[in-house]
Amino acid sequence: MEELEKFVNGFSLFQQQYFSEPQTLYDSLRDGQRPSTLLIGCCDSRVDPMLLTGSDPGDMFVVRNIANLVPPCTPDAPPGVSSAIEFAVCKLEVARVIVLGHARCGGIRALLEPQPRAEGQETDFVGQWMRIAEPVAQRVRRDLAHRSSEEQHHACELASILQSLDNLLTYPWLKRRVAQGVLKLHGWYFDIDSGALMAYSARQQQFLPLVCPIERARHLHERPWPDSAKTQ
Repeated sequence: MEELEKFVNGFSLFQQQYFSEPQTLYDSLRDGQRPSTLLIGCCDSRVDPMLLTGSDPGDMFVVRNIANLVPPCTPDAPPGVSSAIEFAVCKLEVARVIVLGHARCGGIRALLEPQPRAEGQETDFVGQWMRIAEPVAQRVRRDLAHRSSEEQHHACELASILQSLDNLLTYPWLKRRVAQGVLKLHGWYFDIDSGALMAYSARQQQFLPLVCPIERARHLHERPWPDSAKTQ
């Protein structure tokens, strides 16, 4: 009950902030949304895109799933994520797509360290979903077999962001907008250990600090495999 009370009190604060004035933000949103950005993030409770970016209602169209994955455009692609991308790009005509990954991702850990199904476990939806990133996991195991488990997890977290960016370009209507210059793709990584925000630079083939830690930037996050990045 204490947590529910916290949530209700939080809504009261939200109400005061956005509905207490004669003219409010929601007056402009009543007839529809016009977000400029589609953000594809992880379901992880530590990585709330709206909170991390200080966004207001209406700023972002947000899609969250385990490990911030984008399935490739195929006839049997999971319709939940694909339909949201289609709506944001084709109907809302967003100007940018951000794929936001993060450190210590449980989905990536499950991908690299799969566990046998427990006795009595009826489903394995997480395992099925994470197969989208299996090519990344295979490359990590092959190319970084000599590295520590922590380093492999970190590399896989970064590489899965880039795979999602590449998979976005398999959607023909999205690829056309990128080619026309009206849609930009971005890969971001939130380091929950240091508080840093990294952004992928296709020119330099690595993740670079976009917002450094308060104390100092710990390190650069290099792309494990400099192949088919297609972001600006």
